Amino acid sequence: MTGSPLTGGPRGGLAAVSTALLAMSGTLEVRDVLRTIVASARELLDARYAALGVPDDHGGFAQFVVDGVSEEQWRRIGPLPRQHGILAAMLHQDGPERLADVRDDPRFEGWPAAHPDMSDFLGLPIRDGDETLGALFLANKCSPRPGAAPGFTDEDEELLALLAQHAAIALTNARLYERSRELTIAEERSRLAHELHDAVSQKLFSLRLTAQAAAALVDRDPDRAKGELQQVAALAAEAADELRAAVTELRPAALDEDGLVATLRTHVQVLDRAHTAHVSFTCDGVRALPASQEEALLRVAQEALHNALRHSRAQDVAVALARTSGGGAVLTVTDSGRGFDPSAVRTAGRHLGLVSMRDRASGAGGRLAVRSAPGEGTVIEMEVPGG
Repeated sequence: MTGSPLTGGPRGGLAAVSTALLAMSGTLEVRDVLRTIVASARELLDARYAALGVPDDHGGFAQFVVDGVSEEQWRRIGPLPRQHGILAAMLHQDGPERLADVRDDPRFEGWPAAHPDMSDFLGLPIRDGDETLGALFLANKCSPRPGAAPGFTDEDEELLALLAQHAAIALTNARLYERSRELTIAEERSRLAHELHDAVSQKLFSLRLTAQAAAALVDRDPDRAKGELQQVAALAAEAADELRAAVTELRPAALDEDGLVATLRTHVQVLDRAHTAHVSFTCDGVRALPASQEEALLRVAQEALHNALRHSRAQDVAVALARTSGGGAVLTVTDSGRGFDPSAVRTAGRHLGLVSMRDRASGAGGRLAVRSAPGEGTVIEMEVPGG
């Protein structure tokens, strides 16, 4: 008879458990922690499939990590699942859920056509005190013990509970680390902003004075005026170099590490906590995009959110990101604020933020549309094409 996974099971016993727990605590990036938890659970419990969902506050999942499904199959499955059926139950119950066949459960609501067929099921919420950090579940036990019924066992349930306890610690530590890093990044951006102001402002001030001197010398001393204009060109080049360097440093680091969806979701959550207006985010099926498009979409979203929260007096602001039929993406920022007349803005030449957003959309090969009217709110929509 094979022993318990905690005392010498078929996957290496205590050594395997120890390796998994060390792996969980050995990384501080949330996404890496999630992947390690899922891979460790699937390996130790000898399951065909494993997944871990981290819920958001809007009925979906901020992150959803799977193991046992290929990238191509995951792509064909489509958008992230919503909080429904057994997934929702996992987030709101205290103990484990073990089913001989998930398809026979009355809460089962089916799955997309490309989704793998699953039968036996074992799941458990990951909790930190009263907070549910996520739901971890496995399906399709590969090799039941000799003489035992198919499916997961009491020992599997015991092992999953142990993993969930350590997963909660690892995930909490990773979140604290990322929050600390965000504060450090914010401090660094503040420093860069001061440096940008000091360096570029001084060069622009010098450029203005030199240009004024050149204008005064044009008639009475053309040679000296020519020299001053050459100095103007040099100062302008230096200022442009300073700006380019600052823009490169200010590129959101989270985009490279977490991607557009997670970065934008986090940004919206921070704004929702910081403002009286309700700020929400939804995403439908958007996968990774070229870096230039992701940065342009993020910058346009930030500008649109800034305008909505600072100037429109909106009580509700909704950010939506959706995949287009051609494989691109469309960003929509909708607010319930006081609105404005877009044609009057174009005529007056004001609202440089709109000009900047149009430039960013155009630079990424996309388009920007602005729909607004006094008293009727505003919709900013940016679409980028697929690759």
